[in-house]
Amino acid sequence: MAAEKGDHSTYWREQGACVRVDPDLFFPIGSGSLTHVQIADAKAVCRRCPVTEQCLDWAMRAGQVEGIWGGKTESERRLMTHGAEEAVTRAA
Repeated sequence: MAAEKGDHSTYWREQGACVRVDPDLFFPIGSGSLTHVQIADAKAVCRRCPVTEQCLDWAMRAGQVEGIWGGKTESERRLMTHGAEEAVTRAA
């Protein structure tokens, strides 16, 4: 997924390991065993990616709901968000 011309906030996408991978891999549908294999395959791409942190940070800031971003599934990102909210609440 190449960044739009002049879009410096997503320049990192051009360096992603996913650039030459079918995007559907990162958007699994369902919850069966094939879906778990697809998630594992997508996460394997993320593990070898040099911009995983930037990808996850972007997805969290953008509120990306669907798909695997930065090696994290929707539910994993949701837990990260709720965990951060709980930490702020406890600190207050």
